[in-house]
Amino acid sequence: MPELPEVETTRRGIAPHLEGCIIEQLVVRERRLRWPVVPGLEARVAGARVHAVDRRAKYLLIETDRGTGLLHLGMSGSLRVVPATLPPARHDHLDLLLDSRRCIRFNDPRRFGSLHWVDDDPATHPLLASLGPEPLAAAFDGAHLYRLARGLRVAIKPFIMNARVVVGVGNIYASEALFRAGIHPRRPAGRVSLARMQRLAAAIREVLAAAIEAGGTTLRDFTDSDGRPGYFRQHLQVYGRADAPCPGCGAPLRQEVIGQRASYFCPRCQR
Repeated sequence: MPELPEVETTRRGIAPHLEGCIIEQLVVRERRLRWPVVPGLEARVAGARVHAVDRRAKYLLIETDRGTGLLHLGMSGSLRVVPATLPPARHDHLDLLLDSRRCIRFNDPRRFGSLHWVDDDPATHPLLASLGPEPLAAAFDGAHLYRLARGLRVAIKPFIMNARVVVGVGNIYASEALFRAGIHPRRPAGRVSLARMQRLAAAIREVLAAAIEAGGTTLRDFTDSDGRPGYFRQHLQVYGRADAPCPGCGAPLRQEVIGQRASYFCPRCQR
């Protein structure tokens, strides 16, 4: 599933090809996405000029003079910049045909992605209104985590993966951040001190920033790529490395299922 760094890299990849262009036509080949594409959307979108491409959590925000498109990549979705004349392939469900004679094409084999269009402030949309702060924003820090965790018995790993607490901390990055902060993923969130929450918030920012930076160095041009930045060529210290030696102490790393997700940690370094 695309995580926040992959979505941010997608945003950076398509923004230069979208911003300033007019969407001449929205082509919908398959309306049955995670939420059905509403009838009549094609007429609303046609002729809209794109002002900016932004991101909120894992949603891409296509801001135009006729409202804002909220596009989610789902579990298997990807975007490509292709010539408008290129015939669609299987699972190419949506096209934004631009006046530049290019096309932003959405491919989604599992159809868990979605496209909504809003006329008002997108921050008030039900899909975005209850989300927590962006992990790289000033509003996110250890004090925020500490305040929300008071009295909670839920393990710290699912706590930081809760989008109402902070957005974009997926399974891979949660494991990596907890390792950097020296916190066991099963520790109850309410029993993590303010000082350790501050270290955890810093670790979350560091892990996500490194992933975004790695994406910027591996992604050359969305017109040449397959639209799938994937998990970047970064050094993962614990995720996917069960039984390998811990980079800190050399003890075998462990894998356990926590909150129905595979979790990786060092039993010595993380408490």
